Amino acid sequence: MEKDTWSADAITSTNRRAYDRMAEHGHFLTTPVSPEELAKPLQVLDARGWLGGNIRGWQVLCLAAGGGRQGPLYAAAGAKVTVLDISSGMLERDRIMAEQLGMDLRLVQASMTDLSAFGDAQFDLVAHPVSTCYVDRIDRVFEEVARVLKPGGLYVSQHKQPVNLQTSLRIAAGHYILETPVGDRARPVEPGESSFLREPHTVEIAHSLESLLGGICRAGMVIEDLVEPDHTQPDALPNTMAHRSRYAPPYLRVKARKPSGAGQPRSLIL
Repeated sequence: MEKDTWSADAITSTNRRAYDRMAEHGHFLTTPVSPEELAKPLQVLDARGWLGGNIRGWQVLCLAAGGGRQGPLYAAAGAKVTVLDISSGMLERDRIMAEQLGMDLRLVQASMTDLSAFGDAQFDLVAHPVSTCYVDRIDRVFEEVARVLKPGGLYVSQHKQPVNLQTSLRIAAGHYILETPVGDRARPVEPGESSFLREPHTVEIAHSLESLLGGICRAGMVIEDLVEPDHTQPDALPNTMAHRSRYAPPYLRVKARKPSGAGQPRSLIL
């Protein structure tokens, strides 16, 4: 299928099935949180200190974050946690972990583009791991996030960099190659191939930086910080994630805030 033949519904249903399959077969993204991590949840979740060191009592939405890790970690830090995911299989991982740990997690199956299950200004924090590449209209995601955040609330999100999704997974003729135009579908993992940079059987869109960062701002949130997590290793072998990351940084992590006391604030990047 070419990009323009994929409807939003087709992308959604394909990615839902892919994540259900990943949960069923124990993909590494479904590795449950460990006791060691639960003992120091904010160190695991917030190494840069964006959350201020204490989220006890916060209302937290873990957006597109099923799999048995994010929700339990935020709950272990004292937050009141809702986990939303499109995959019933990923949410089942959270249900199992919550039962084992005696945690009260609210689980909601829905798309990140539709947060109609929640009222306005409901959450202190929306925590959003890498997943915006799985929807075509990320502006809808950001608009919904801004709506459900309380004034002063935080949106901490991580995204696949455009260059990550544009770049070939393996070296050809001595180089990694920019092969996917911005806005197009990234080349999928080949059958039987494994990669830390692509999830199997998913449809991923190489969104531009403008649509990612500008989209957060246009939704009425203020970007306060931005980092590129370092996955490089100087002595890494070619065709590995650590080697490729020297040339194509894989991720972008963003701290944004909904301004206090403003209905529709003017967007800014600080």
